[in-house]
Amino acid sequence: MEIQKGTIAAIATALSDSGIGIIRISGDEAIRIADSVVRSKSGNSIVEHAESHSIQYGFVMDKKSNIVDEVMVSVFRAPKSYTREDVVEINCHGGILVTKRVLEVVLNAGARLAQPGEFTKRAFLNGRIDLVEAEAVMDLIQAKNDFAMKASTKQLRGDLSEKIRSLRERILYEIAFIESALDDPEHISLEGYPERLCVICDEILAELRRLIESAENGRILSEGISTVILGKPNAGKSSLLNMILGQERAIVTDIAGTTRDTLEECVNLGGIQLNVIDTAGIRDTQDQVEKIGVERAKKQAEEADLILYVVDTSVALDENDKEILSLIGGKRTIFLMNKSDLEAKVSEEELLSLLGNVDVSKVTMIPTSAVLGEGLGALEKEIEKLFFEGKIRQNDELVITKLRHKQELQNALDALLLVKKSLEDQMPEDFYSIDLMQAYASLGNIIGEEVGDDLVDEIFSEFCMGK
Repeated sequence: MEIQKGTIAAIATALSDSGIGIIRISGDEAIRIADSVVRSKSGNSIVEHAESHSIQYGFVMDKKSNIVDEVMVSVFRAPKSYTREDVVEINCHGGILVTKRVLEVVLNAGARLAQPGEFTKRAFLNGRIDLVEAEAVMDLIQAKNDFAMKASTKQLRGDLSEKIRSLRERILYEIAFIESALDDPEHISLEGYPERLCVICDEILAELRRLIESAENGRILSEGISTVILGKPNAGKSSLLNMILGQERAIVTDIAGTTRDTLEECVNLGGIQLNVIDTAGIRDTQDQVEKIGVERAKKQAEEADLILYVVDTSVALDENDKEILSLIGGKRTIFLMNKSDLEAKVSEEELLSLLGNVDVSKVTMIPTSAVLGEGLGALEKEIEKLFFEGKIRQNDELVITKLRHKQELQNALDALLLVKKSLEDQMPEDFYSIDLMQAYASLGNIIGEEVGDDLVDEIFSEFCMGK
């Protein structure tokens, strides 16, 4: 896998009106290009002979010697840089026009525009970081809550990579031992080895299972909890959404069927990210538009991590409530007993009696009043209890956040289970090596040591331009 040639440049900061903008340059010609466009006040060269990890003051000038901006230039000489190439960062004023103009001057001096993620891709291909750490860079940039940020920093620090390498080393040792014993049976005995290998496989399998089991929490941690609000028309679903958001986002009226389509919002509730979907009230209707909204609500409920079932406790239950209860199934559900400020005509016991075979341990009931703003604190605590108690908040356990990592861990686990099967069937030792090698390769795919060009290109294409 080769690095695409040329010296690259891109804007590394958000393109907006701000205090500072940064143009990043990386490659063999980075120093020369920066030196050709940045000069001191008296017109002298300031970059060519600058020491690594130093900052120089000067002015960016175009080919006609017109001053474009007053800048500070950071110089990082290879290999002590982000990409392990010569890197120069031009710190200019943060206006959109001036930042673009400085980049234009750099490109005219010989650099080419970087592809999305190409700086980090070069860091990976030059061996500064592995693929897990590279993916963690983008995860950290995109983190929307404290949990996701913590998981990303742990992976960026190398915690997951270290664990994967440790498992690979153990597997590689066994592969080497088997091959050596088969090549030199006179000096290396395999007597009693199957029993020892069985123990080793069990130990590695236990570690793989623990990592795989963390993936569901990891997905929720990084992507947020897919939360669907269900209820009859006028139960208070939109009022609840507005209460959670702290603003009037959804239209609220006394007219049944006001919400006819799904409304999606992302909210940080006590450090927990909820991807909230407000749905149309579920009821039998002849209105074609509303009917489509009801069908979409049902589909969203099937895919949700969490259902918030808003019950209007001021009116009796009916067939629509029974239909909603049938959608819940075995999902994590919080019953929000809304309009608690009015006389109650629905009891918790009545609702529980309609649940049938649903596991009641997954169901919680919280009195709420969207009008008075009551119940939000209890809702926050219950969500934390349902998803995170004793698993993420209270320890520093490694968490898998990428589906790609989970799939490769599962492939490695499946390969080791085949090793176990061969041991049980007393197969020849070379059968062990084949499946051990597959487990070794699958783990290598996670950190990028066995990965192909296509996957690398796909991963880095998701990065922003200047990273």
